[in-house]
Amino acid sequence: MRSFYHLFLAWLGAVRYSFPSRKLFVIGVTGTKGKSTTIELINAILEAAGKKTALVSTVRYKIAGESHRNTTGMSMPGRFFLQKFLRQAAHAGSKYAILEVTSQGLAQNRHRFIDFDTAVWTNLHPEHIESHGSFAAYRAIKVNFFRYVAEHSRKKNKTFFINEHDLSKRHFFDAVIGRRAGLPAGKQTYFVSREEFIRKELNGGKESIGDWLAADFNLENAAFATMVGYSLGISWPIIQKALAAFTGIPGRMEYVCRTPYAVVVDYAHTPESLEGFYKAIRTDMGAHGNARGKIIAVLGSAGGGRDKWKRPVLGKIAGRYAGAVILTSEDPYDDDPVKIAAEIEDGVKEACRENKGCAVMTILDRRKAIFTAVKMASAGDTIALTGMGSEATLSLAHGKKIPWDERKIAEEAIRMRLQTKGLGR
Repeated sequence: MRSFYHLFLAWLGAVRYSFPSRKLFVIGVTGTKGKSTTIELINAILEAAGKKTALVSTVRYKIAGESHRNTTGMSMPGRFFLQKFLRQAAHAGSKYAILEVTSQGLAQNRHRFIDFDTAVWTNLHPEHIESHGSFAAYRAIKVNFFRYVAEHSRKKNKTFFINEHDLSKRHFFDAVIGRRAGLPAGKQTYFVSREEFIRKELNGGKESIGDWLAADFNLENAAFATMVGYSLGISWPIIQKALAAFTGIPGRMEYVCRTPYAVVVDYAHTPESLEGFYKAIRTDMGAHGNARGKIIAVLGSAGGGRDKWKRPVLGKIAGRYAGAVILTSEDPYDDDPVKIAAEIEDGVKEACRENKGCAVMTILDRRKAIFTAVKMASAGDTIALTGMGSEATLSLAHGKKIPWDERKIAEEAIRMRLQTKGLGR
Protein backbone atom coordinates (compact mmCIF):
# COMPACT_ATOMS: atom_id res chain seq x y z
CA MET A 1 0.00 0.00 0.00
CA ARG A 2 2.81 2.40 0.91
CA SER A 3 4.55 1.60 -2.39
CA PHE A 4 1.37 2.57 -4.28
CA TYR A 5 1.20 5.80 -2.28
CA HIS A 6 4.71 6.81 -3.41
CA LEU A 7 3.99 5.70 -6.98
CA PHE A 8 0.85 7.85 -7.01
CA LEU A 9 2.84 10.85 -5.77
CA ALA A 10 5.43 10.31 -8.50
CA TRP A 11 2.71 10.18 -11.16
CA LEU A 12 0.93 13.21 -9.72
CA GLY A 13 4.16 15.22 -9.73
CA ALA A 14 4.83 14.32 -13.35
CA VAL A 15 1.29 15.35 -14.35
CA ARG A 16 1.44 18.55 -12.30
CA TYR A 17 4.64 19.66 -14.06
CA SER A 18 3.73 18.28 -17.53
CA PHE A 19 6.31 15.49 -17.74
CA PRO A 20 9.31 17.85 -18.03
CA SER A 21 11.92 15.09 -18.50
CA ARG A 22 10.68 14.67 -22.07
CA LYS A 23 12.19 18.07 -22.89
CA LEU A 24 15.62 17.27 -21.41
CA PHE A 25 18.46 14.80 -21.86
CA VAL A 26 18.34 13.09 -18.44
CA ILE A 27 21.29 11.20 -16.97
CA GLY A 28 20.78 9.09 -13.83
CA VAL A 29 23.77 7.99 -11.74
CA THR A 30 23.39 5.19 -9.19
CA GLY A 31 25.78 3.03 -7.15
CA THR A 32 27.10 2.75 -3.62
CA LYS A 33 30.05 5.11 -3.96
CA GLY A 34 31.06 7.93 -6.24
CA LYS A 35 27.63 9.16 -7.35
CA SER A 36 28.06 12.82 -6.40
CA THR A 37 31.60 13.05 -7.77
CA THR A 38 30.64 11.35 -11.04
CA ILE A 39 27.70 13.73 -11.43
CA GLU A 40 29.93 16.75 -10.89
CA LEU A 41 32.50 15.44 -13.38
CA ILE A 42 29.84 14.83 -16.05
CA ASN A 43 28.54 18.33 -15.39
CA ALA A 44 32.04 19.82 -15.71
CA ILE A 45 32.60 18.04 -19.03
CA LEU A 46 29.25 19.18 -20.43
CA GLU A 47 29.88 22.76 -19.33
CA ALA A 48 33.35 22.67 -20.90
CA ALA A 49 31.62 21.66 -24.13
CA GLY A 50 29.34 24.70 -23.88
CA LYS A 51 26.20 22.88 -22.71
CA LYS A 52 23.65 24.27 -20.25
CA THR A 53 23.11 21.81 -17.42
CA ALA A 54 21.12 21.11 -14.27
CA LEU A 55 21.93 18.63 -11.50
CA VAL A 56 20.72 17.23 -8.20
CA SER A 57 23.11 15.45 -5.82
CA THR A 58 23.86 14.96 -2.14
CA VAL A 59 25.98 18.10 -2.28
CA ARG A 60 23.84 20.61 -4.21
CA TYR A 61 21.18 21.29 -6.77
CA LYS A 62 21.96 23.54 -9.72
CA ILE A 63 20.11 24.97 -12.72
CA ALA A 64 22.14 26.70 -15.41
CA GLY A 65 24.39 29.16 -13.53
CA GLU A 66 22.48 29.11 -10.22
CA SER A 67 23.57 26.66 -7.52
CA HIS A 68 22.30 25.96 -3.99
CA ARG A 69 23.54 23.68 -1.23
CA ASN A 70 21.32 20.63 -0.78
CA THR A 71 19.89 21.07 2.72
CA THR A 72 17.00 18.61 2.31
CA GLY A 73 18.95 15.76 3.90
CA MET A 74 18.10 13.62 0.86
CA SER A 75 20.28 12.91 -2.16
CA MET A 76 17.16 12.18 -4.20
CA PRO A 77 14.36 14.38 -2.81
CA GLY A 78 10.74 13.38 -3.25
CA ARG A 79 7.36 15.08 -2.83
CA PHE A 80 7.31 16.58 -6.34
CA PHE A 81 10.83 18.01 -5.92
CA LEU A 82 12.41 16.24 -8.88
CA GLN A 83 9.56 16.94 -11.31
CA LYS A 84 9.44 20.59 -10.29
CA PHE A 85 13.22 20.81 -10.59
CA LEU A 86 13.16 19.32 -14.10
CA ARG A 87 10.41 21.75 -15.14
CA GLN A 88 12.47 24.70 -13.85
CA ALA A 89 15.58 23.37 -15.60
CA ALA A 90 13.74 23.14 -18.93
CA HIS A 91 12.32 26.64 -18.52
CA ALA A 92 15.82 27.98 -17.75
CA GLY A 93 17.11 26.60 -21.05
CA SER A 94 19.06 23.66 -19.64
CA LYS A 95 19.48 20.84 -22.14
CA TYR A 96 20.93 18.23 -19.76
CA ALA A 97 19.82 17.14 -16.27
CA ILE A 98 22.01 14.87 -14.14
CA LEU A 99 20.32 13.17 -11.19
CA GLU A 100 21.67 11.16 -8.26
CA VAL A 101 19.61 7.97 -7.99
CA THR A 102 19.61 6.33 -4.54
CA SER A 103 18.28 3.02 -3.28
CA GLN A 104 15.93 4.79 -0.85
CA GLY A 105 14.63 7.00 -3.65
CA LEU A 106 14.15 3.98 -5.89
CA ALA A 107 12.29 2.10 -3.14
CA GLN A 108 9.89 5.06 -2.92
CA ASN A 109 9.43 5.26 -6.72
CA ARG A 110 10.95 8.74 -7.02
CA HIS A 111 12.47 7.77 -10.38
CA ARG A 112 9.12 6.78 -11.87
CA PHE A 113 7.68 8.90 -14.68
CA ILE A 114 11.10 10.41 -15.39
CA ASP A 115 12.24 9.56 -18.91
CA PHE A 116 15.96 8.90 -18.62
CA ASP A 117 18.28 8.90 -21.63
CA THR A 118 21.29 7.49 -19.80
CA ALA A 119 21.77 5.25 -16.74
CA VAL A 120 25.15 5.01 -15.01
CA TRP A 121 26.02 2.38 -12.38
CA THR A 122 29.33 3.05 -10.60
CA ASN A 123 29.73 0.10 -8.19
CA LEU A 124 27.97 -1.96 -5.53
CA HIS A 125 29.02 -2.65 -1.93
CA PRO A 126 27.02 -3.68 1.16
CA GLU A 127 25.01 -0.66 2.32
CA HIS A 128 21.53 -0.01 3.80
CA ILE A 129 21.26 -3.72 4.55
CA GLU A 130 18.83 -3.31 7.46
CA SER A 131 16.65 -1.00 5.39
CA HIS A 132 16.38 -3.32 2.39
CA GLY A 133 16.61 -6.64 4.23
CA SER A 134 19.69 -8.12 2.53
CA PHE A 135 22.47 -7.30 0.10
CA ALA A 136 20.57 -9.16 -2.62
CA ALA A 137 17.52 -6.95 -2.04
CA TYR A 138 19.69 -3.83 -2.08
CA ARG A 139 21.23 -4.94 -5.38
CA ALA A 140 17.79 -5.71 -6.81
CA ILE A 141 16.65 -2.14 -6.08
CA LYS A 142 19.64 -0.75 -7.99
CA VAL A 143 19.17 -3.22 -10.85
CA ASN A 144 15.52 -2.24 -11.12
CA PHE A 145 16.61 1.27 -12.04
CA PHE A 146 18.36 -0.08 -15.12
CA ARG A 147 15.34 -2.23 -15.92
CA TYR A 148 13.02 0.76 -15.53
CA VAL A 149 15.10 2.87 -17.93
CA ALA A 150 15.40 0.00 -20.42
CA GLU A 151 11.69 -0.88 -20.42
CA HIS A 152 9.77 2.25 -19.44
CA SER A 153 11.71 5.36 -20.46
CA ARG A 154 10.06 6.91 -23.51
CA LYS A 155 13.37 8.11 -24.93
CA LYS A 156 14.15 6.60 -28.32
CA ASN A 157 17.87 5.98 -27.78
CA LYS A 158 19.17 4.98 -24.34
CA THR A 159 22.68 4.36 -23.09
CA PHE A 160 23.84 2.31 -20.09
CA PHE A 161 27.21 2.42 -18.35
CA ILE A 162 28.28 -0.61 -16.29
CA ASN A 163 31.33 -1.12 -14.06
CA GLU A 164 33.47 -3.70 -15.87
CA HIS A 165 35.18 -4.87 -12.67
CA ASP A 166 32.27 -5.14 -10.25
CA LEU A 167 31.01 -8.65 -9.48
CA SER A 168 27.39 -7.54 -9.94
CA LYS A 169 27.85 -6.40 -13.56
CA ARG A 170 25.91 -9.32 -15.04
CA HIS A 171 22.78 -8.39 -13.08
CA PHE A 172 22.80 -4.90 -14.57
CA PHE A 173 23.49 -6.07 -18.10
CA ASP A 174 20.68 -8.64 -17.89
CA ALA A 175 18.32 -5.86 -16.77
CA VAL A 176 19.09 -3.98 -19.98
CA ILE A 177 18.69 -6.86 -22.41
CA GLY A 178 15.72 -8.42 -20.61
CA ARG A 179 14.84 -11.83 -22.06
CA ARG A 180 16.39 -11.13 -25.43
CA ALA A 181 19.57 -12.74 -26.70
CA GLY A 182 21.15 -9.36 -27.42
CA LEU A 183 20.64 -5.63 -27.10
CA PRO A 184 17.34 -4.40 -28.52
CA ALA A 185 17.40 -1.50 -30.98
CA GLY A 186 17.85 1.92 -29.40
CA LYS A 187 19.95 0.65 -26.49
CA GLN A 188 23.72 0.91 -26.17
CA THR A 189 25.71 -0.53 -23.27
CA TYR A 190 29.26 0.48 -22.32
CA PHE A 191 31.42 -1.43 -19.87
CA VAL A 192 33.67 1.05 -18.08
CA SER A 193 37.17 0.06 -16.92
CA ARG A 194 39.31 2.21 -14.64
CA GLU A 195 42.43 0.44 -15.90
CA GLU A 196 41.55 1.04 -19.55
CA PHE A 197 40.93 4.70 -18.78
CA ILE A 198 44.40 5.02 -17.24
CA ARG A 199 46.06 3.11 -20.07
CA LYS A 200 44.30 4.74 -23.03
CA GLU A 201 43.20 8.22 -22.06
CA LEU A 202 45.92 8.98 -19.49
CA ASN A 203 48.68 7.08 -21.32
CA GLY A 204 49.51 5.21 -18.14
CA GLY A 205 50.07 8.37 -16.05
CA LYS A 206 47.84 10.60 -13.95
CA GLU A 207 49.50 14.00 -14.36
CA SER A 208 47.07 15.26 -17.01
CA ILE A 209 44.00 15.33 -14.73
CA GLY A 210 45.24 17.08 -11.57
CA ASP A 211 46.04 15.95 -8.03
CA TRP A 212 42.48 15.61 -6.72
CA LEU A 213 41.27 13.24 -9.42
CA ALA A 214 44.54 11.31 -9.44
CA ALA A 215 43.59 9.69 -6.12
CA ASP A 216 42.87 6.04 -6.86
CA PHE A 217 39.26 6.10 -5.68
CA ASN A 218 38.47 9.07 -7.95
CA LEU A 219 39.89 7.56 -11.13
CA GLU A 220 36.87 5.29 -11.52
CA ASN A 221 34.55 8.30 -11.31
CA ALA A 222 36.63 10.10 -13.94
CA ALA A 223 36.45 7.03 -16.19
CA PHE A 224 32.64 6.99 -16.05
CA ALA A 225 32.37 10.72 -16.71
CA THR A 226 34.75 10.42 -19.65
CA MET A 227 32.76 7.58 -21.23
CA VAL A 228 29.51 9.53 -20.83
CA GLY A 229 31.22 12.49 -22.50
CA TYR A 230 32.35 10.32 -25.40
CA SER A 231 28.83 8.96 -25.85
CA LEU A 232 27.60 12.54 -26.25
CA GLY A 233 30.19 13.32 -28.92
CA ILE A 234 32.56 15.34 -26.73
CA SER A 235 36.23 15.00 -27.71
CA TRP A 236 39.08 14.01 -25.38
CA PRO A 237 40.80 17.45 -25.48
CA ILE A 238 37.64 19.07 -24.08
CA ILE A 239 37.15 16.26 -21.55
CA GLN A 240 40.81 16.37 -20.47
CA LYS A 241 40.63 20.15 -20.00
CA ALA A 242 37.53 19.77 -17.80
CA LEU A 243 39.13 17.03 -15.70
CA ALA A 244 42.38 18.97 -15.27
CA ALA A 245 40.49 22.06 -14.09
CA PHE A 246 38.35 20.08 -11.64
CA THR A 247 39.42 20.80 -8.05
CA GLY A 248 36.90 18.69 -6.16
CA ILE A 249 33.55 19.10 -4.43
CA PRO A 250 32.67 20.09 -0.86
CA GLY A 251 33.07 17.29 1.65
CA ARG A 252 34.95 14.95 -0.67
CA MET A 253 38.69 14.78 0.06
CA GLU A 254 38.44 18.48 0.91
CA TYR A 255 41.50 19.96 2.60
CA VAL A 256 40.80 22.69 5.13
CA CYS A 257 44.52 23.30 5.63
CA ARG A 258 47.77 21.53 4.73
CA THR A 259 50.47 22.99 6.97
CA PRO A 260 51.93 22.63 9.51
CA TYR A 261 49.37 19.83 10.00
CA ALA A 262 46.63 18.92 7.53
CA VAL A 263 42.88 18.78 8.11
CA VAL A 264 40.78 16.99 5.50
CA VAL A 265 37.02 16.37 5.30
CA ASP A 266 35.46 13.41 3.49
CA TYR A 267 32.05 11.75 3.29
CA ALA A 268 33.53 8.21 3.52
CA HIS A 269 30.97 6.10 5.36
CA THR A 270 31.41 2.60 3.95
CA PRO A 271 34.35 0.27 4.65
CA GLU A 272 35.54 0.49 1.03
CA SER A 273 35.36 4.28 0.87
CA LEU A 274 36.98 4.71 4.30
CA GLU A 275 39.94 2.51 3.43
CA GLY A 276 40.33 4.21 0.06
CA PHE A 277 40.29 7.59 1.79
CA TYR A 278 42.95 6.63 4.34
CA LYS A 279 45.14 5.17 1.58
CA ALA A 280 44.83 8.41 -0.39
CA ILE A 281 45.81 10.40 2.70
CA ARG A 282 48.88 8.23 3.25
CA THR A 283 49.92 8.71 -0.37
CA ASP A 284 49.35 12.46 -0.09
CA MET A 285 51.36 12.66 3.15
CA GLY A 286 54.28 10.94 1.44
CA ALA A 287 54.07 13.29 -1.55
CA HIS A 288 54.25 16.31 0.79
CA GLY A 289 57.15 14.99 2.83
CA ASN A 290 55.02 14.00 5.83
CA ALA A 291 55.38 10.23 5.62
CA ARG A 292 56.36 10.08 9.30
CA GLY A 293 53.30 11.99 10.43
CA LYS A 294 50.30 10.19 11.87
CA ILE A 295 46.64 10.16 10.90
CA ILE A 296 44.28 11.39 13.62
CA ALA A 297 40.90 9.90 12.71
CA VAL A 298 37.64 11.49 13.85
CA LEU A 299 35.22 8.66 13.23
CA GLY A 300 31.58 7.79 13.75
CA SER A 301 28.91 5.60 12.17
CA ALA A 302 25.32 6.50 11.37
CA GLY A 303 22.61 5.13 13.63
CA GLY A 304 18.89 4.81 13.15
CA GLY A 305 19.20 1.05 12.76
CA ARG A 306 21.33 1.46 9.63
CA ASP A 307 24.16 -0.94 8.83
CA LYS A 308 25.10 -1.89 12.37
CA TRP A 309 27.34 -4.63 10.96
CA LYS A 310 29.83 -2.12 9.63
CA ARG A 311 30.60 -0.36 12.92
CA PRO A 312 33.43 -2.68 14.09
CA VAL A 313 34.58 -2.98 10.47
CA LEU A 314 35.01 0.80 10.21
CA GLY A 315 36.79 0.78 13.55
CA LYS A 316 39.23 -1.90 12.44
CA ILE A 317 40.09 0.03 9.29
CA ALA A 318 40.70 3.22 11.28
CA GLY A 319 42.85 1.29 13.75
CA ARG A 320 45.02 -0.01 10.93
CA TYR A 321 45.72 3.38 9.39
CA ALA A 322 45.46 5.93 12.20
CA GLY A 323 47.87 6.66 15.03
CA ALA A 324 44.97 8.07 17.07
CA VAL A 325 41.22 7.54 16.75
CA ILE A 326 38.57 9.80 18.27
CA LEU A 327 35.15 8.15 18.25
CA THR A 328 32.23 10.53 17.96
CA SER A 329 28.63 10.97 16.78
CA GLU A 330 27.61 10.83 13.11
CA ASP A 331 23.86 11.15 12.61
CA PRO A 332 22.99 8.74 15.45
CA TYR A 333 19.24 9.41 15.14
CA ASP A 334 17.49 7.37 17.84
CA ASP A 335 20.31 4.85 18.32
CA ASP A 336 22.35 5.16 21.52
CA PRO A 337 25.55 7.03 20.50
CA VAL A 338 27.42 5.42 23.40
CA LYS A 339 26.56 1.96 22.05
CA ILE A 340 27.52 2.95 18.51
CA ALA A 341 30.91 4.21 19.70
CA ALA A 342 31.50 1.07 21.77
CA GLU A 343 30.81 -1.16 18.76
CA ILE A 344 33.24 0.85 16.61
CA GLU A 345 35.80 0.73 19.42
CA ASP A 346 35.77 -3.07 19.37
CA GLY A 347 37.14 -2.95 15.85
CA VAL A 348 39.66 -0.20 16.64
CA LYS A 349 41.08 -2.12 19.58
CA GLU A 350 41.38 -5.31 17.55
CA ALA A 351 43.41 -3.47 14.91
CA CYS A 352 45.47 -1.69 17.55
CA ARG A 353 46.45 -5.02 19.08
CA GLU A 354 47.51 -6.31 15.67
CA ASN A 355 49.49 -3.12 14.97
CA LYS A 356 51.06 -3.01 18.43
CA GLY A 357 49.44 0.13 19.63
CA CYS A 358 47.35 3.18 18.75
CA ALA A 359 45.40 5.65 20.88
CA VAL A 360 41.61 5.61 21.00
CA MET A 361 39.18 7.85 22.91
CA THR A 362 35.47 8.65 22.77
CA ILE A 363 34.11 12.23 22.57
CA LEU A 364 30.47 12.03 21.52
CA ASP A 365 30.11 15.78 21.03
CA ARG A 366 31.38 15.96 17.43
CA ARG A 367 32.37 19.61 17.70
CA LYS A 368 34.50 18.89 20.77
CA ALA A 369 35.97 15.87 19.01
CA ILE A 370 37.14 18.04 16.12
CA PHE A 371 38.59 20.67 18.45
CA THR A 372 40.41 17.94 20.38
CA ALA A 373 41.87 16.47 17.21
CA VAL A 374 43.22 19.86 16.18
CA LYS A 375 44.78 20.38 19.63
CA MET A 376 46.46 16.96 19.40
CA ALA A 377 48.04 17.49 16.00
CA SER A 378 51.79 17.85 15.53
CA ALA A 379 53.58 19.12 12.43
CA GLY A 380 53.20 16.63 9.58
CA ASP A 381 50.06 14.97 10.99
CA THR A 382 46.76 14.72 9.10
CA ILE A 383 43.39 15.03 10.83
CA ALA A 384 40.83 12.94 8.93
CA LEU A 385 37.20 13.97 9.49
CA THR A 386 34.91 11.37 7.94
CA GLY A 387 31.22 10.56 7.64
CA MET A 388 29.55 13.97 7.49
CA GLY A 389 31.18 15.46 4.41
CA SER A 390 29.08 18.38 3.18
CA GLU A 391 25.93 17.47 5.15
CA ALA A 392 24.10 20.55 6.40
CA THR A 393 22.60 18.99 9.54
CA LEU A 394 23.57 16.52 12.26
CA SER A 395 20.60 14.25 13.05
CA LEU A 396 20.01 13.36 16.70
CA ALA A 397 17.30 11.57 18.70
CA HIS A 398 13.57 12.35 18.45
CA GLY A 399 13.94 13.99 15.05
CA LYS A 400 16.20 16.77 16.31
CA LYS A 401 18.55 18.25 13.73
CA ILE A 402 21.25 20.80 14.38
CA PRO A 403 22.89 22.94 11.66
CA TRP A 404 26.26 21.54 10.63
CA ASP A 405 29.22 22.58 8.52
CA GLU A 406 32.22 20.30 9.08
CA ARG A 407 34.64 22.58 7.25
CA LYS A 408 33.65 25.71 9.17
CA ILE A 409 33.94 23.93 12.50
CA ALA A 410 37.42 22.70 11.56
CA GLU A 411 38.41 26.23 10.53
CA GLU A 412 37.14 27.55 13.88
CA ALA A 413 39.19 24.93 15.74
CA ILE A 414 42.31 25.93 13.78
CA ARG A 415 41.75 29.63 14.56
CA MET A 416 41.26 28.82 18.23
CA ARG A 417 44.59 27.02 18.31
CA LEU A 418 46.30 29.97 16.63
CA GLN A 419 44.81 32.36 19.16
CA THR A 420 46.10 30.28 22.06
CA LYS A 421 49.58 30.39 20.50
CA GLY A 422 49.61 26.73 19.63
CA LEU A 423 50.99 25.25 16.45
CA GLY A 424 49.84 27.55 13.64
CA ARG A 425 49.49 27.13 9.95
